[in-house]
This record gives sequence, C-alpha cells and structure tokens, in this order.
Amino acid sequence: MTEVDDPHSDALVIFGATGDLAYKQIFPALYGLVRDEGLAVPIIGVAKQGWSLDQFKARAHDSLDKHGGAADADALGRLMNQLRYVDGDYNDGETFAALRRELGGSQRPLHYLAIPPSLFGVVAGALAQSGCAQHGRLVIEKPFGHNAQSAHELDAILDQHFAEANIFRIDHYLGKEPVQNILYTRFANPLFEPLWNRLYVRSIQITMAEDFGVQDRGRFYDETGAMRDVVQNHLLQVLAHLTMDPPSGDDHESTRDQRAEVLKSVRPLDAAHVVRGQYVGYRAVPGVRPNSTVETFVAVKLAIDNWRWSGVPIYIRAGKALPLTAAEVIVEFKRPPRETFGEHVPTSSSHMRLRIGPDVAIGLGVRVKTPGERMVGHDVELILTERPGSDLPPYQRLLGDAMRGIRDLFTRQDLVDAQWRIVNDVLDNVTPLHTYEQGTWGPAEAAELIGADGPWYDPKPGNA
Repeated sequence: MTEVDDPHSDALVIFGATGDLAYKQIFPALYGLVRDEGLAVPIIGVAKQGWSLDQFKARAHDSLDKHGGAADADALGRLMNQLRYVDGDYNDGETFAALRRELGGSQRPLHYLAIPPSLFGVVAGALAQSGCAQHGRLVIEKPFGHNAQSAHELDAILDQHFAEANIFRIDHYLGKEPVQNILYTRFANPLFEPLWNRLYVRSIQITMAEDFGVQDRGRFYDETGAMRDVVQNHLLQVLAHLTMDPPSGDDHESTRDQRAEVLKSVRPLDAAHVVRGQYVGYRAVPGVRPNSTVETFVAVKLAIDNWRWSGVPIYIRAGKALPLTAAEVIVEFKRPPRETFGEHVPTSSSHMRLRIGPDVAIGLGVRVKTPGERMVGHDVELILTERPGSDLPPYQRLLGDAMRGIRDLFTRQDLVDAQWRIVNDVLDNVTPLHTYEQGTWGPAEAAELIGADGPWYDPKPGNA
C-alpha cells in the first residue's frame, strides 16, 4: 500500500458504470467536471454487460439527455472522447489485466466503486493484484457495512490493499451545499456561537421527509430500512455539523476530527428511545417480503455526553410516504427565565430553522408586538436567506475533490465506527413496528417519544 504523493489523479475508473447510480448521478457529474473544471483524463467504465464502447457512450448520452441537461456541445464532445470501456466479470483476472492496459500510462487512477458492498473486497483485491492499486485511490459508496461488526470486517479488507489516506467513503449528503452552509453559518457569524450550547438551546430536531414510497427499490430497501438508509449516515452527519466544535486548523483533517469527536460523545441508542413505523402498502411493493418488519419510518431521541450539549435532547426522524419531501433542522432556544409581559408564549417563537432541501433557507423565529395598546405579541419568522437548491450536484463536488485528494467531505473509518456504535443496539427488530397511513407524519408513537420536548416541527412546502 502506497499513499498518493501527487494530489491529482490522472484517470478515473468507474466500476458498475452501466448501473442506475452511474446513469442518474455519475455521468451528469462527469459532464459538469469537464465543462466547469476542465477535467481531461481517461474515464474508464467497467461492467459485465456485454457492451461495446459505442453502447457505453450511448448510455452516457441518454443519461445526460434525461438527467444532465448537456447544453454545451463542446464539453459533451470532450467527455465522449475521454470515455473508455472494459467489459468483464469482477471475479476474472483478465478483466483487471484489460483495465491495466486501458489505463496506459496513467499511474494514479481513482477507482470509484458504484457496486454492491459485497463486491468491494473482491474488486479491491483484484486491483492490487493487477497493479492498478499502487498509487491509486479508492472511492466507495455507502452502506459501509450492515452493522458495526461488518463495518470492521470491510475496513480490514480494504486496509490490506489501500492506505487509509487513499480510501474515500462517499456520503453524498456531505456534498450538499446546504449541509456545508450549516458549518459556514455557525462559524462565520459571531452572533450564533455564544448561544450554541446547553445554556441557551432547549432542543434540536432534524427531519428528513419523503412524500414517496420505496418505489422500485423494494428488494434493496427491505434489506436496509430507514435506520441504515439515512439515519446511521446522512442524518448523523448533519447532527455532527450542527454540534461539533470549530475546526482547529485549515488542513483536510481538522473538520473530520471535530465531527468524529462529537459523534464519539453521542450516547448509544436503546429501545426506549426509538420508534419504528411502516407505511400501509409497503409489503405489496415488488421485492418486499410479505411479512416484512423493516421500518420505512424511524424517530429517535439522542443525547450528547459532552460539556457543550449535556442535557439537550436531540430528535431525529426520517420516513417514506410522508406529507411532503423536505429536510430541515430546528434549533429551539430556551425562553427567558421570566416572561416580562406575563403572556403564555408558544415554543415556536424562539428557534433557528435551517432548510437543507429541496430548497434552501435559514430562518429565525422571534416574537413581535401586536399593534395596539396591550403588550401582547405574535410569532413571526425572519428569513435570513432563501433560494432554490444548489445547481452544483453533490457528486460533481465529491468526485472533483476525490480527484484532487481533498478529504474534508468524505467520511473516515473512525467516523463510520462512531455512527454504527450509536445505532448498533437498535437495528432490526429490537423495537416494535407500528403502521401508519401514507401521507401522514408517521405513527402516533413518534409524538409520544418527543413528549414535553415537542411538538415536532413539521416542514412546510417550499420555504414557508
């Protein structure tokens, strides 16, 4: 195993290049990198599809027609000229010998594995044996294991062939502009940092809602569930951005060090602090077992055992077939110890709202006086910013960073370990499964979980 000295990869290899992820996300990202950043290296697709290079290019064309909006003919032409293709089985050494030949003079390839995690070890070993791993980087997609033990086993396999500094674990949520905006808003504005602790914050809520079901992902989802699909990774990373201490330096590791530190302080979940739900009709989805007990909704209560956040309850919920699609954070501040005007003040009058998607917004909940002689007021929200979702796709940012060796937006093994430690004891059927109707905010038991710390703040359409 050799660490990459030169920060720039000189080739990009995509395993699973004919799959759904490449079709919907990777080709548009590559087009953006060619158009915006002048990416000019061989791009080699690898798959077992029985295709020719022309068929592979046709797939890329179709992807961009449907998902990329490739309006720049020059950039599109350059991308097509950079594409190469190797067809073969991942268990066949000749596939990797052909890849080595296709790489030609490239010595620092970036290998992107858009394939099932069960094949990670097979491909990593074959890359090493064929000489394609030396001075190379490896990008892998979540899930990084199925539980804490399998995550350790996967890490041990990858470490045999690639140095940790050359392994880039993608969590595409970290590439989203609104998630990056959480860090920037916190640490660029001196107004917020003095209030961002247990003395002033009453609670934190994170909601990730989708108004659609599992669609054609029934088989995958029935092996995964909401806890593994989004809580263990995406939403715990959002929590880390919200609660971490400021980075102590400008190097690649400073931000990841602070994210790891706070996640290691999160108390592991137990059954009393988890509510699981499944929407009515889920079991009829193709690929789903008729008696499935996999959750399509989960709500959890977390605690951080450190000086900054001790005693502050943190609630996360995520689900399919909810009333709308949105991801939102609410940081609720404590009310003053005495209400000067003797009003009954609702809890919605003192918060910061960070909208992550599909649009972007930051709002502050405040109370203002109602016109008239009486000293009474009403709640309003001051909108600090609002705009459509970012035009820069997360995969364009992440693949570009990986090519340059910039690791800030990728998760590290100790971060993966910390995230699995938090959820490991409540995976699968440890807690009861409650049903809920499609188009509702999940089972009623979620309201019981939040109790007096509630109510849940339900995201509204748009930035409302």
